[in-house]
Amino acid sequence: MKKVITLIFACISIIVTAQNNEKQFPEDFFGTYKGDLEIINPQGKQTIPMEFHLKPTDSIGTYNYIIVYIVNGNRQERNYTLLEKDKAKGLYIVDENNGILLDVKCIGSTLFSMFEVKGNILTTTERFYDDAMDFEITFASKQHSNASKTTDENPIDVISYPITVLQKAKLVKQKEQ
Repeated sequence: MKKVITLIFACISIIVTAQNNEKQFPEDFFGTYKGDLEIINPQGKQTIPMEFHLKPTDSIGTYNYIIVYIVNGNRQERNYTLLEKDKAKGLYIVDENNGILLDVKCIGSTLFSMFEVKGNILTTTERFYDDAMDFEITFASKQHSNASKTTDENPIDVISYPITVLQKAKLVKQKEQ
């Protein structure tokens, strides 16, 4: 019986310690991440260099959120701003600094967003780790949706949107100099 009680206390101690070591977004993930972005679409697959920068600013709750695509040796920078809407609830906004504001949900160390542009649905997922991040965007056209419904007494309509483009990258956190 003593062994069981000791084991229970050990497990509780491990769980409490693990909870106290949980990373905080965005502070624990500031940095520059680099790698290759794979773009997969009906025409095939393309790979281009990519960077993601998440940096603090002088303003509380405001962060630099920069995506860089390097196409044919040319840097294409997307200088966005990440704004805290309600950090405790994991609510953020990506301000594209051109009038476009995208709602973002942070769960743990992962950012999720979904938005529509010109009849296309895009979902983004950015999952942060200690020394890397996964970046992913899926693209689906509302025009090519598929409708179906359940066959029971109270039918439920369901619309699916086939993914036609996937962009994904494993980006490695760079050592700050």
